[in-house]
Amino acid sequence: MYRSHVLVCGGTGCTSSGSAKIIERLQTEIDKNGLHDEVQVVKTGCFGLCALGPIMIVYPEGSFYSMVKEEDIPEIVSEHLLKGRIVSRLLYQETVTDEGIKALNDTSFYKKQLRIALRNCGVINPENIDEYIGTDGYAALGKVLTEMTPEQVIQEILDSGLRGRGGGGFPTGMKWKLARNIVPDADQKYVCCNADEGDPGAFMDRSVLEGDPHVVLEAMAIAGYAIGATQGYIYVRAEYPIAIERLQIAINQAREYGLLGKNIFNTGFDFDIDLRLGAGAFVCGEETALMTSIEGNRGEPRPRPPFPAEKGLYGKPTILNNVETYANIPRIILNGAKWFSEMGTEKSKGTKVFALGGKINNTGLVEVPMGTTLREVVEEIGGGIPNGKKFKAAQTGGPSGGCIPAEHFDVPIDYDNLIAIGSMMGSGGLIVMDEDNCMVDIAKFFLEFTVDESCGKCTPCRVGTKRLYEMLDKITKGQGTLEDIDKMEELCYYIKANSLCGLGQTAPNPVLSTLKFFRDEYVAHVVDKKCPAGVCKDLLQFTIEKDKCIGCGMCAKQCPANAITRTDYIAPGKKLAAFEIDPAKCVKCGACIEKCKPGAIYKK
Repeated sequence: MYRSHVLVCGGTGCTSSGSAKIIERLQTEIDKNGLHDEVQVVKTGCFGLCALGPIMIVYPEGSFYSMVKEEDIPEIVSEHLLKGRIVSRLLYQETVTDEGIKALNDTSFYKKQLRIALRNCGVINPENIDEYIGTDGYAALGKVLTEMTPEQVIQEILDSGLRGRGGGGFPTGMKWKLARNIVPDADQKYVCCNADEGDPGAFMDRSVLEGDPHVVLEAMAIAGYAIGATQGYIYVRAEYPIAIERLQIAINQAREYGLLGKNIFNTGFDFDIDLRLGAGAFVCGEETALMTSIEGNRGEPRPRPPFPAEKGLYGKPTILNNVETYANIPRIILNGAKWFSEMGTEKSKGTKVFALGGKINNTGLVEVPMGTTLREVVEEIGGGIPNGKKFKAAQTGGPSGGCIPAEHFDVPIDYDNLIAIGSMMGSGGLIVMDEDNCMVDIAKFFLEFTVDESCGKCTPCRVGTKRLYEMLDKITKGQGTLEDIDKMEELCYYIKANSLCGLGQTAPNPVLSTLKFFRDEYVAHVVDKKCPAGVCKDLLQFTIEKDKCIGCGMCAKQCPANAITRTDYIAPGKKLAAFEIDPAKCVKCGACIEKCKPGAIYKK
């Protein structure tokens, strides 16, 4: 029996910041101090507050240590674990009060969250099946196999109101019902998991796989029982090495415990799962392209109908849900549909996981009830915008989504509300932008991504997105016309109406939403030949205000193009001659502005 448990984040974010070395050093110091029988080190998944990683929490005190370095470990072990003295300088300061340490769930980042899909992330060792079982793991699978018929399972999911968390929002129970009933006598059916997660800035599914892989295996087995399938496949991108390793460990452990394979729980039900690695093609997030890739072919979408529930993987009835969708299934089975449906909004039940990124203080992973406002997510949970900047917009749904402007800051986030304002839920990436972001440039960024990732099968997407990008590029260079804006909008609607798959159909969304809410920025680029946010380099000019210049020369030392030279002018009250910038040589890198202490350099 250990008196202390030290939980260290082993997710990708903290691992990249050195948490693996921290864990190794921690174990060494614990052994050196003779504490190996008293203190257990637990490598967990993501705690969520990625901005403060590497993260370590010591229980039972609940001490939340943030931004821990390897050289901090001897002090933590000798002072806290050996002598019982908390190392205050390393604590997450919001947990520190006059009365002592505040509970983590009372901090602004966590108190409005409701963790269902993420409930075990940062809590258990994802590589130990016993810890998952200790948190009611596989109890839901046992319940459905011994107490429920497949029809009852499907009805429970239908009654819960769970909708697909991968972006489309299709009712999960309806998808399962179709797969069970359309071809009831099929000799083989499949359950697939989309863990491809290709949106820029999205890391929700990766974090679940790294922190709680067994929840996905259990849910897929439940789905297999519900539709009559015996084989499952998890399609996970090869760029997720930690997730892949932990999934394989989890699959091996589940097989060893008889929770995957033949005759599970002695009920006669057979179900197994294998991994398939994706090469990072964004289009393989589309369900038919994903299945085509699993089959060993080039990942391209197929026309629908027939839908996968009738003719999917290898031509057999197939269901495909994403990681977050599956992560809700066991709790719905154990707690009941009513429990889940009481959370969220009328048409969007439960919670949603978001990956917060961009111009926000608390970068990380959050899970909130559907209907939470964007303001609550950004200002309260996310800690607001750095450096006192103003919120301008948030992009949801990645390249398939749209921007939510400040005028809709108080919109409750759910499927229908986001669609109504020209955005979409997507898989859960939420990129925050401030007043320094150019919305034309943002639209161009997402279009460039879509052009690169188009599979090329259909002309509207292959050619249309390329033409759309060219128009945006022309506008950001100050070469566009008002007619280009109208043509661009017309092309957007054509691509949406005629592309083969959902990815092509939603590719114009970032352009349409920025045109809807920030058309004035497009007009400024075209008519005034200016970028209001000062982002588009071709429309910028860097200038030194000579009366402010103190002649220190720091700007000239930083200039990589030797575009800054001293003049003969000495400003009143100054001792040295001012500098000036040659616009013909200036590469507009901005290095001079960063080093100018008196703020004499500005861009216009």
